[in-house]
Amino acid sequence: MRIVYNIFINIYCIILFLVAPFNKKAALWYNGRKNFFEKYKGFDAGGRKVVWIHCASLGEFEQGRPVIEEIKNSDKNIFILLTFFSPSGYEIRKDYQFADAICYLPADTPSNARRFLELFRPDIALFVKYEFWYNYISLLKNKGIPLYLISANFRPGQIFFRWYGRWFKKMLQMFSHLFVQDENSLELLRPAGIANVSVAGDTRFDRVKALADSKKEIPAVAVFSGSKFTIVAGSTWGPDNNLWVRYMNEKGHDLKLIIAPHEINEAEIEKLADRFTGQVVRFSRSEGSEIKSARVLIIDNIGMLSSLYSYGRLAYIGGGFGKGIHNILEACTYAVPVIFGPNYRKFREARELVELGGAFPVEDYDTFCEKVDSLVNDDNQLAQAGIAAGNYVREGTGATRIIVEKVLSADVIS
Repeated sequence: MRIVYNIFINIYCIILFLVAPFNKKAALWYNGRKNFFEKYKGFDAGGRKVVWIHCASLGEFEQGRPVIEEIKNSDKNIFILLTFFSPSGYEIRKDYQFADAICYLPADTPSNARRFLELFRPDIALFVKYEFWYNYISLLKNKGIPLYLISANFRPGQIFFRWYGRWFKKMLQMFSHLFVQDENSLELLRPAGIANVSVAGDTRFDRVKALADSKKEIPAVAVFSGSKFTIVAGSTWGPDNNLWVRYMNEKGHDLKLIIAPHEINEAEIEKLADRFTGQVVRFSRSEGSEIKSARVLIIDNIGMLSSLYSYGRLAYIGGGFGKGIHNILEACTYAVPVIFGPNYRKFREARELVELGGAFPVEDYDTFCEKVDSLVNDDNQLAQAGIAAGNYVREGTGATRIIVEKVLSADVIS
């Protein structure tokens, strides 16, 4: 199986090389790793202990971020090495202030893994959530370097629990410890022979609480919202936008809508603005009286969403009519109930919030209208849903402390 795995990794790299001239993301992936070891051959941690944290992409970074910052705040002499697999993580966070070195992770070939570990010499490694790279993991194990998996979440259908998944399950046994999000993951792993596991929770709860505690005031949004019932639709895609265009044009005349598309594309934003009837304003072009009288505010930049939710009484989270919903906790931390599309069941927090009455899935435009109308028109239902959402986030915090205490107590760091 190892031979097949290594062949697959090499084929994957060749495909990206061939596709790179025609695909921006593939080009970033390939060029970010080009001449990697030449670029970093002079690496020197200055005698400090090196903690290596690896994230697949931006979402995993947000889960790892509270741990990085807690480690750094606990001991500023620790050197944080942060790596990414995906350009969507690296390109956005390559200047992150709490990491001492940030780079792409070279493809998981045996030679790359050996050279990487010889170059950076990490004392401890932390992989976030779903990162399972055999050559890196096995070499860390062979070198006796502690390796932790944090904020992990396992489901019965994953390859580790299939009859043909024994080789993948062995990777889990190579970790020094696995910090999982919930009891369900623990109950899957222990019967499978994975004993080095404990429930810590999800570090995203700590992250969204920290965001809420330090939220940015956005005066233009406050002016837009005023005293009107405001809904924030975050990380929306085409099907999500279709719902809101139709609803606001047909029914939402007494509401204010803030809509933040997941991807900022000038042409698409212009098209979206043109589809709404009534006054629509883009955040970057908003001015005084214009923004106050507008019904729809389109956010045409990134980095604001977590603070925007504080201006809403109800939130809609995009992605649920596609592969899956985006982060719902950023809204819930403000005690704002959330609505999303039908593809949410692989997200634990979404399932649990639906059961608690703090989140509401919709299947189509009719169920969407019914749920929005009921929450907008029933203050008691809205309040109870908001309390459920806020309590859920507050009670879920604490994972970061558990993880960092364990990591910092390791002999190679302490």
